[in-house]
Amino acid sequence: MSYDMVIFDLDGTLLDTLDDLMDSCNYALSTIGAPPRTRLEIRRFVGNGILNLMEQAVPDGAQNPQFEAAYTTMQSWYKAHNQIKTAPYDGVQELIRTLKNRGIPMAVVSNKPDSSVQILMKQWFPEITVGVGEKAGLRRKPERDMVDYALQLLGGETGSAVYVGDSEVDLETASNAELDCISVTWGFRDRELLEAKGAKQFANTMDELLALL
Repeated sequence: MSYDMVIFDLDGTLLDTLDDLMDSCNYALSTIGAPPRTRLEIRRFVGNGILNLMEQAVPDGAQNPQFEAAYTTMQSWYKAHNQIKTAPYDGVQELIRTLKNRGIPMAVVSNKPDSSVQILMKQWFPEITVGVGEKAGLRRKPERDMVDYALQLLGGETGSAVYVGDSEVDLETASNAELDCISVTWGFRDRELLEAKGAKQFANTMDELLALL
């Protein structure tokens, strides 16, 4: 199927951000004397914003008396250290350039703080002019607000767009926004989990993704 617009998730879809998230999380945990989390644990925790990540990473979550301190530290540390190990997945930049050359409008919608989204997009994906991260006035994914706002900025209709992501949050977001969804398998969730959550279209490589678009 050919789509007129493409909405991308960021973490686990365009960018491998896992190590910077893990390092920032573990730094924040160290400031409250909490044990570090493994890469596998962080992979499981990401996808629904930093608050959700920290609620899972901090012992006893938000009930921990030091939770707010750890969460605040994580926010500030990650903002300053979100490009240490982060990089696009192989072939992503070529994919983006191909879509731009075809005249396909693109946007990024992420539960990452909007300031981080803008920094990372400017660094890695200057061809994508619309990026929407977590900010006041927009409910976070899986609610449809951020997608609707991105589509508004692109000037498009819902029926002509597709959502590309790597997680169950992305599947639910696409469903809420009444969009088709393509699930990529190189990100932070296993195919089996995505299938169990109802994923129908999969891309295992950039070439497969391009063919679906």
